[in-house]
Amino acid sequence: MGEHKYRFNPDTLNFERIRISGWRKVKRVTLALAPGLLFGVIGIFLAFQFIDSPKEATLRRENQQLMVEYELINRQLADMENVLSDIERRDDNVYRVIFEADPIPSNVRMAGIGGVNRYRDLEGFANSELVIGTRKRLDKIAKRMYVQSLSLDEVGSLVLRKQEMLASIPSVEPIPQDRTRLSSGFGERMHPIYKIEKPHLGLDFTSPIGTPIHATGDGTVEFAGYNTTGYGIHVILDHGFGYQTLYGHMSEVEVRKGQKVKRGDVIGEVGSTGLSTGPHLHYEVHKDGVPMDPVNFLFNSLTPEEYARMVEIAGNAGQSMD
Repeated sequence: MGEHKYRFNPDTLNFERIRISGWRKVKRVTLALAPGLLFGVIGIFLAFQFIDSPKEATLRRENQQLMVEYELINRQLADMENVLSDIERRDDNVYRVIFEADPIPSNVRMAGIGGVNRYRDLEGFANSELVIGTRKRLDKIAKRMYVQSLSLDEVGSLVLRKQEMLASIPSVEPIPQDRTRLSSGFGERMHPIYKIEKPHLGLDFTSPIGTPIHATGDGTVEFAGYNTTGYGIHVILDHGFGYQTLYGHMSEVEVRKGQKVKRGDVIGEVGSTGLSTGPHLHYEVHKDGVPMDPVNFLFNSLTPEEYARMVEIAGNAGQSMD
């Protein structure tokens, strides 16, 4: 039985028992428990702030792992951007220069990705900024790769066209060197018949009648036969890319108009038809309709020493044979 408390009442001169109301008991109990409750709440708060639950610890580890993976992805993206930049640089400054194509403008290579708020579905998450930034970077790399792929396709077409052009350019002698001799070069020459200086628009190669004459590049026969221009029996080849060659004073023609020929094919034989003073081949090269010095196109069948000698002879040759 609990101990009771009493107090002295001076009016009645008696000790009266002190009775405590229920509310005061509750108040006393609350005051007694308050410090404990306060410390408990503080402890729980601190525990939630600084001590992870098993689930939180797992989520934290997963987040840390994701951040590491994002960092690795960003490094790989940086490497990809560097490699792509190097390919673009070589494409503009090497490949496209070789094949005479204009470089791709930087505003085309680095153009943005279209679409209104195309990243809306990635917003509203804890790492939205990081995810959206990475996605934008990937999209830009993909766009640059697409542009570069189109450029390489174009370069591939230019390679094929360049091969065709190289095969078509008249770049060899029409008669092998061991069967001919250069007698007259390109430029102002004394005409053997009119005895006046006239432009000589080609090279004269002396050789016996019947010596085979070869096409100096791939092309199509534009003319084969005789006319009154002074060239006598002659052949004109259209090589494309603005190039034409003329082979004059032939004795025989071995091709017909419209026929396709390859470099080295026999197209006729040396003669002395038309305005000619002896058996020889008159050979011309035209580019876009303008007569060019053929000696500049003989580089593909001569050694450097032979070519230098040919240039010297062409420059010193005086009177032409036609």
